[in-house]
Amino acid sequence: MFGDVGNCFILSLVNGFVLKFYTDGLGVPAAIVGVTMMLTKVFDAFVDVYVGNKADESHVTPGEGRFRPWMRRFRYPFILVSVLLFLPMVSGWALPAKVAYIAVTYVLFNVFLSTVNIPYGALASALSSKSDERASLSTYRSTGSAVANVATGYMIPMFMYDTDAQGNQVVSATHFFFIAIVCGALAYISYEITIRLTTERTNVQTGRKLDAKQMVTSMFRDRALLALIVADFFVVINQQLASINQTYLFDTYFHSKTGMAIAVMFNFITVLVLAPFATGIAKRFGKRETSVVTLLFAVVVYGVMYFAHLTDWRVYLVLMFFGAIGAGYFNLMVWAFITDVIDHHQALTKIREDGTIYGLNSWARKMGQAASNGISGILLGVIGYQSSAGHAVTQSAGTVSGVYALATLLPVVCLGIAALILAFWYPLGKKEIAETERILAEDRAKAAADQ
Repeated sequence: MFGDVGNCFILSLVNGFVLKFYTDGLGVPAAIVGVTMMLTKVFDAFVDVYVGNKADESHVTPGEGRFRPWMRRFRYPFILVSVLLFLPMVSGWALPAKVAYIAVTYVLFNVFLSTVNIPYGALASALSSKSDERASLSTYRSTGSAVANVATGYMIPMFMYDTDAQGNQVVSATHFFFIAIVCGALAYISYEITIRLTTERTNVQTGRKLDAKQMVTSMFRDRALLALIVADFFVVINQQLASINQTYLFDTYFHSKTGMAIAVMFNFITVLVLAPFATGIAKRFGKRETSVVTLLFAVVVYGVMYFAHLTDWRVYLVLMFFGAIGAGYFNLMVWAFITDVIDHHQALTKIREDGTIYGLNSWARKMGQAASNGISGILLGVIGYQSSAGHAVTQSAGTVSGVYALATLLPVVCLGIAALILAFWYPLGKKEIAETERILAEDRAKAAADQ
């Protein structure tokens, strides 16, 4: 749980606000920022697979395990680079220098994020081998994310602005820098708690070199892995676009920083609302089955919001809360989906590859983030959004209307595709998961008898 708290103190800042910092704090055009971030994310997506592979190859450290040493070592450069993303003096540089700064620091940020987040994600399967306990772990992970995201989502909009000489409210690059320092300090404390209070219990293969060709071949044989990767890709696009577009929506369309703070919180408060019930619901009806229903519910809600073209931010927030409930259930269960896929992959191939499979799914998530960064930046440019560098800018009526359309229509598309994938492609329903557990139990019994 605290690992996700630490991650999300930083990730909610970066995923939700770094584009705003680049466009309105540094004055870089949105389309340029979007393309730059997209290209760097594509590169980093492959780093995830590499790190996952290396984590699986690494030997177990006595008293620490396989995955916790990665977090202990690499949290320092990760937190440092997270702060370097928000240097205020860059606002005075020439545009080519700004773009180079964005590219270099964003690449480093994502590389070091991989070295912390991939081993942490794989840690879940090393803590327990029981499906129900892993569902609980997934719920706690999502709860930890929600706690940090609610805190940062509410506080950042309150402190990211300054007032110019004319009395206008403008984004402050300096304020973002100090916000990043605070988030980094809170992340360090959370990582320390995680490292000290977790124990790797499950015995997995150690020190085995993974063959890249075999890994790719086995991946394409595994329908569950492929389907989850693609579904998660579209859910992440929606999640990332929601964080980005709501920042612009409440700044440009509703002109309410209070509404912005509440909107960012809603994306994660819904997780806290669902958390007490999610494990029981999944256990009774199945993770896949309930995720399909909730995603389709979110599609309907966002569709109503798009066609209603709401002008009162309070009414918008009420409907958005229910849409976020629908989308949030899958996010609450996604880590349990991954551990189910890891078990299913082991049943198919007789090879345990926790870090590699988590890395592959993280690759899909990074590709989704890359696509969302590109989509958001490019579409903001298409609708005519004008960047600023700490100065007030008035957007055209067409741009304002376009911002609303992006915030409501894109979730309909992304969540609808994810629901269809889970319904018709992803094979691991409640019965299939029980069969996988039976096969693995037989394999473990056979291995014990052979010793």
